[in-house]
Amino acid sequence: MKHIHNDLLKQQRFERVIWVTISKEFNVMKVQDNIASALKAKEYLDEEEDKLIRAAILSEILKNAGKHVLILDDVWDKVPLEEVGIPEPSGSTGCKLVLTTRSEHVCKYMGCKVIKVKPLSEEEALILFLNKVGPNIVQSPTIMPTLKLVVKECAGLPLTIVVVAGTMKGEYNPRIWKNALKDLKERIGKVEGVEAEVIERLKFSFDHLKDEKVKDCFLYCALYPEDYEIRTVELIECWIAEIFIDEMDTRQEMADKGLTILKRLEDNCLLENITNRFDPPGVKMHDAVRDMALSITRMNPRYMIQAGLQLEELPEKEQWSPDIEKVSLMYNSISEISIDVLPTKCQLLTTLLLQHNPIKKIPYSFFINMPCLSVLNLSSTKIKSLPNSISKLKNLTTLLLSGCRELRDLPCLSMLQELKKLDLSETGIEEVPEGMDMLIKLSYLDLSVRTLKEIPGGLLPKLVHLQHLSFDVYNEKTSLKAKEMEPLKKLECFTGRFEDISEFNKFISSMQQSKKNFIKYSLQVGLANFPHRRDKRVTIAGVQNWEGELIMHPIEIQELNILECDYLRSLVDDNSSLKNAIDLRICSITRCEGIECVVSLSSFASSSAHLFQSLEELYLRDLPKLSALIMKDAGIGSATTSAPSATFSHLKEINIVSCSSMKTLLPHWLLPNLQNLEDIWVQECDELVEILGAATSEVEEKGSDALIKFHLPKLRVLLFRGLPNLKSICSKSGVMVCDSLQIIRINRCDKLKRIPPFVPLVGNGQPFAYVPPSLTIRSSTKWWESLEWDDHPNFKNVLKHERSTW
Repeated sequence: MKHIHNDLLKQQRFERVIWVTISKEFNVMKVQDNIASALKAKEYLDEEEDKLIRAAILSEILKNAGKHVLILDDVWDKVPLEEVGIPEPSGSTGCKLVLTTRSEHVCKYMGCKVIKVKPLSEEEALILFLNKVGPNIVQSPTIMPTLKLVVKECAGLPLTIVVVAGTMKGEYNPRIWKNALKDLKERIGKVEGVEAEVIERLKFSFDHLKDEKVKDCFLYCALYPEDYEIRTVELIECWIAEIFIDEMDTRQEMADKGLTILKRLEDNCLLENITNRFDPPGVKMHDAVRDMALSITRMNPRYMIQAGLQLEELPEKEQWSPDIEKVSLMYNSISEISIDVLPTKCQLLTTLLLQHNPIKKIPYSFFINMPCLSVLNLSSTKIKSLPNSISKLKNLTTLLLSGCRELRDLPCLSMLQELKKLDLSETGIEEVPEGMDMLIKLSYLDLSVRTLKEIPGGLLPKLVHLQHLSFDVYNEKTSLKAKEMEPLKKLECFTGRFEDISEFNKFISSMQQSKKNFIKYSLQVGLANFPHRRDKRVTIAGVQNWEGELIMHPIEIQELNILECDYLRSLVDDNSSLKNAIDLRICSITRCEGIECVVSLSSFASSSAHLFQSLEELYLRDLPKLSALIMKDAGIGSATTSAPSATFSHLKEINIVSCSSMKTLLPHWLLPNLQNLEDIWVQECDELVEILGAATSEVEEKGSDALIKFHLPKLRVLLFRGLPNLKSICSKSGVMVCDSLQIIRINRCDKLKRIPPFVPLVGNGQPFAYVPPSLTIRSSTKWWESLEWDDHPNFKNVLKHERSTW
């Protein structure tokens, strides 16, 4: 079905292709939200609104969504289309509804055309197994006969094949393979029913993990709701809190150990990696694998897992076994904790997960019978305060309250002497909780709170074991002083705002003197809001009339954002501390009145040889005096014919908006440095005349009829908007050499009358009829029809054009 989904997207036969996972625990509101999100219309569905009203709104959205395909994946029971707000598909609208289910009964009940997916044939099963188990094992003649019998025991079920193959990967001992075959046969012989047999086959992989802590890490993933996408960082943090990962000297070492465990679970195909380009890394449990994990926890009285089941109240007292250790009630609809159902026998309970429930109040007596409670997660609940009985949790090591926006205060925390992690981010507290200075074991503190009025002086120096510390960088009242930070020698991850450049410099100086290398930091001076794109970033905003003091930068800085610093003439010159920032990947300069160029060099000295060598993305916005990327002291007109070879050598994206003094974006002499450039975005630059420019002397030297090649082998996207004086993409005597070019998108560039000719990367092809294979021009029809083709009249017939109103 994923292949069908992807093919439909490529074919563009439908205006929209919508994929929604239904899952065993059907939830109307969740399905409505998922469909609306896929249509980018979630703001029209009010969470507080009645389901029927939401259904009516969603129905109208879908009716106006054009010709579309709606795929409902993993349907376990009849889906009430009208209750959700899905219009009945009909031939007149051209809209299609597709569902996947394990039940033929569901298909017939919903009036679907049934397409049965058979198990894999023996040959297909063997090919899939060999693909997953690895090529070296295939070459072993002693293993192959047993391997084929193992594949046969997988019964042609792709998930089972993949999981068992993942388990056996790297096993070269024939005896181990024979034992695996015997084990599989015995497991399947003990149970009846297809579902039970599948679970037993999957348990084979779980049992072969051997390491008990790795098994615990796997079972922990079942505490999340079905089909939940778990962020990697969050999961490893939970494993650390649960002590599945042994305590080490640094948080980084523990995180690395967590990644190793995660890799093992992924290699065994027990977890699926869902990382993509735009979201943080994450994993997901296949629902059949989760069923297997739940079957294990049901045999073990230590677990109670009722996550994402739409519960409106706590489970009954009888369900709270005296042996219970971990309880997950996350993502339910529990708004009230009634005294009548309070558990009375939870002497061994260590983990209680109640996040994402609309809980408003917790009774005093709730925590009384939980003496061993170690991890408490109340994140994204509606609590306004915590009961004083929280102070009786003497073994509490982790308290998570992130996103409790209505939380105004906490009781005194001084009794929680074992507390190591406290997350108060995005709460509504105004003061640091009383007794926090007594939490000497605290290693993780998140105070990213917009409402916090101050950080009490002397608090931070007492928390000497802190490894992770975060404040809200947009809260002026929580600005930091470098002296308060000096005692925190174990700090590895830090987000904070300094009250001025002087304090910022003192902190950087202290970092460099102590040779401290943070794993992750976000340091800020002034108020600015930039998207967080790299782990090590600095943001400087609103610094004016500054008398010559340099901004110091950490050598390992990866992202730099500069906003409204009008005194700057260039970002880098021969005296800049940024010369040593050899790992800088992203640079953004916005609304700086004085900036004339990005790099100003009196000479391309050897000390500048690696300047911006790692830079990948360059964003320049609202810079009225910017006239060049690189400039010598003598100005643009100086005889600049080359740049240090490493400068901009990894640059992938240039994004320029409202820089009104630029006439030429990229001079020809800079192009050899830009061989990794993929995207050029230029918008609202009134004076820009050409994108790729050749010096007049170069044109004269080669002769007016000679071709000047603009060689950018990885260029994919050219996007130009609101450039009233743009006359050429490259100089008239130039041709572009860029086979990777996919899109030229143009809007409001009325003086641009020609598309430059192209030549292929290899061979001596003529420019007249050659076009990069995947190139499409997107523009208004009016602009396209106004183009001039005098030099290459057959060129228009070769180019592909799509109408765009962007």
